[in-house]
Amino acid sequence: MLYPQMSESRTVVSLDGIWNFKLDNGSGFDEKWPEKKLTDARPMPVPCSYNDVAQDPQIRDHIGWVFYQRDFYITNQMLMSRLMLRFGSVTHTARIYLNGKLLCEHKGGFLPFEVRLNGFARAGSNLLTVAVDNRVDYTTLPVGRLVTETYPKIGEVTSDYPNFDFYNYAGIMRPVQIYATPHDYIEDISIQPSLDGEIHYQIRCSGEGKMLVFAQDADGRIVAWGDDEKLKIDSPILWEPSNPYLYTLTVTFGDDIYRQTFGIRTVEVQNGKFLLNGKPFYFKGFGKHEDSPVHGRGFDNAFNVNDVNLLKWIGANSFRTSHYPYSEEMMMLCDRTGIVVIDEVPAVGLHTGFTATGLLGGTPNGTWAQMQTAEHHQEVIRQMIDRDKNHPCVVMWSMANEPASEEEGAAEYFQPLVELAHDCDLQHRPVTIVQYGGATPQTSKVSDFIDVLCLNRYYGWYTQEARLDLAQVMLEDELEHWTEKYPDKPIIFTEYGADTISGMHDVIPTLFSEEYQEKMLEMYHQVFDHFPTVCGEQVWNFADFATAENIRRVQGNKKGIFTRERKPKKAAFSLKERWENIPDFDYKK
Repeated sequence: MLYPQMSESRTVVSLDGIWNFKLDNGSGFDEKWPEKKLTDARPMPVPCSYNDVAQDPQIRDHIGWVFYQRDFYITNQMLMSRLMLRFGSVTHTARIYLNGKLLCEHKGGFLPFEVRLNGFARAGSNLLTVAVDNRVDYTTLPVGRLVTETYPKIGEVTSDYPNFDFYNYAGIMRPVQIYATPHDYIEDISIQPSLDGEIHYQIRCSGEGKMLVFAQDADGRIVAWGDDEKLKIDSPILWEPSNPYLYTLTVTFGDDIYRQTFGIRTVEVQNGKFLLNGKPFYFKGFGKHEDSPVHGRGFDNAFNVNDVNLLKWIGANSFRTSHYPYSEEMMMLCDRTGIVVIDEVPAVGLHTGFTATGLLGGTPNGTWAQMQTAEHHQEVIRQMIDRDKNHPCVVMWSMANEPASEEEGAAEYFQPLVELAHDCDLQHRPVTIVQYGGATPQTSKVSDFIDVLCLNRYYGWYTQEARLDLAQVMLEDELEHWTEKYPDKPIIFTEYGADTISGMHDVIPTLFSEEYQEKMLEMYHQVFDHFPTVCGEQVWNFADFATAENIRRVQGNKKGIFTRERKPKKAAFSLKERWENIPDFDYKK
């Protein structure tokens, strides 16, 4: 799916702004709210999570449908074009209505979707209504549990328990746009670069027209013409973190023009190393979240640029989109700034016997008999790769975070998904599944067929807490088993860390102190450096973030190296010192 852009043939109109908003009391559809102006509505910014901006617990903790609504105007000239309405993401299920008519439905809260307006929009004023459902269960990604309980004097109470350790923010999260193209138009572009400058491409068009393809360098000079789905750039400049050089593939088809940026870089796994442009790459960075005060998970350019600047400041070169695809705008920013990305689908919580907080209970060894996510999982894999396939910053696809990969049935569930990801990607990026501590070298059912071992480990925190000497022994022992069983698979630690209260200090490093966080990270790094196939370290987490309320979380997860407001904790400075002395390439020759 091409990102909306202005060109000589294309027009983009933003519908972002202040919309009308109303909670559904259970009668919204019966009373036909989409067919008329909402009454007793309140203002709500778009894009944004609706939970934190109203200062109202009924809105913050609402379960079920809400309604957004606004007017917009269409000109007669716009109606002469192919006219599309596009949402960057709506969390988690959306129904889109125009002038009272249902246009489309979409399931999945972290990827874009669009619908054609021709035949529904009219010249002049149009009423757009978006119904949004925030519920998660055993059919959604991420996964949750809908539970109805009976209480004395109250009756039935329904709760929606997320099976994941981040707040279930909801709403219209990313930009809303109308864009217009010619009726004969460029539908999709896929690019496969080679280090010698030969660029293979696939272009899908709709309608009739003559096609012309050429490549331009960063200064706009034409450096190659397309012929038979390929072109050759002489003396190509490669895309790397220290020099994120971008070319542009310009495509014309009839009257339509689209410009797709790309970088020339390759990714492969070989002999226990992760190779970027044929050189052993070392990941330095974080697991992150799209999470900030007031906005929740809502898109914000200022926070994105600020976060990238902090990544650069601390010496990081990468992050994982834990635990869902981030905004397209963030991917484009990483292309420009040289931040390497592990791109993850929103498959978190796929474990009925384990949750990130350990409080919700469940059924051990019953995951793959109970989950009803397989078909939807395929959909989000296709959609994520289709959206992000041309980003040079994306070097690997992650199929899930901490699933029940140790249970019987995991291989049967995941192997088709891994094969699907390989089949969908023209650039043949590696594919991984991020595994938690219960999936060991002895118990994991999926490690044989993934390309990179991505491990989340909390020795010294959730186990061996406050005993870093014991934690080090356990970490070393497990790594010895992984490297013995899989000597040719690179290992990235995609999570490790400790909850840390900013400003809490102690002479003896104690749990939750800034000193303990620093000492724990130092211990992990000493171990990593002794294992040649460990090719990356991504601390959990970049910044403190919001979670559902529970007794193991104090106003959210505090494992951030930065506070939620992006102020550094003590460990930020020791990480900066370490990472600035680790090169991107050939750290472990």
